[in-house]
Amino acid sequence: MNNYIKTDFTIVPYCEAAADVLASVLADVGYESFVAADNGLSAYAPQEQYDEFSVAAIVADFPLDGYDIRFVSQCIEGEDWNSEWEKNYFKPIVVDDQCVIHSTFHTDVPQARYNIVVDPKMAFGTGYHQTTCHMIRAILACNLAGCKVLDMGCGTALLAILARKHGASSVVAVDIDEFAYENAKENILLNDTSDIDVRLGGVEVLTPDDKFHYIFANINRNILLADMRHYAACMQAGSVLFISGFYTDDIPVLSDEASRCGLRYEASAEDNRWAMARFVKE
Repeated sequence: MNNYIKTDFTIVPYCEAAADVLASVLADVGYESFVAADNGLSAYAPQEQYDEFSVAAIVADFPLDGYDIRFVSQCIEGEDWNSEWEKNYFKPIVVDDQCVIHSTFHTDVPQARYNIVVDPKMAFGTGYHQTTCHMIRAILACNLAGCKVLDMGCGTALLAILARKHGASSVVAVDIDEFAYENAKENILLNDTSDIDVRLGGVEVLTPDDKFHYIFANINRNILLADMRHYAACMQAGSVLFISGFYTDDIPVLSDEASRCGLRYEASAEDNRWAMARFVKE
């Protein structure tokens, strides 16, 4: 049973910047998905990763001054997640009139160049979050024809599916969470992209023979820092790494680590302090 803990946070006074900072620090203690609310946010973590003491410590040591944050948690049975998501959160999304993301239960879906079906089942990656939108735009801007692509921390496999539809000759999708792994396989079948190689695990499932032209890693700052050298080992001269899942303030430390791994910083994008950065293998 893949149960999740839903934690509702109230932020007083509420502001979007404070909610974004809260989501960022919660991601470091196991929370995977976030939904905005009028006066805070709702966050979801696998039940086995939930630690109330860690959450209380985050609230007590919140890095921004002047905010009163309170929270209440409840368990959501795994089979109830789809129903809650469908009723309350997931609506069709169109990114730059090129890519529409929707679920099997949606009707009157807008038309776009790429039509991607995602039944999320609690795996992160539906296009709602700024970091996912960053990555979608990066994929659409790249010429992936004939290229080998890695989607690291794939969640729903949205990025892997889009990369395959956008011309990549082969795609590997990796996630450490078993529930996300199973969901990724389901979504890949829904999109007739069954030749995507889905792997359960972290960087340890990458082999010496894995060499990619493009790597997309939408995770979080700490994991990106820890795994940067493994990404670099899977790249050749001229290969490109896109990373997201962090704030603009994190770009310098991530760039320093990338440089130590032989990766040259090229550019970044920002949306409401959420950032994406592009690096090239020297």
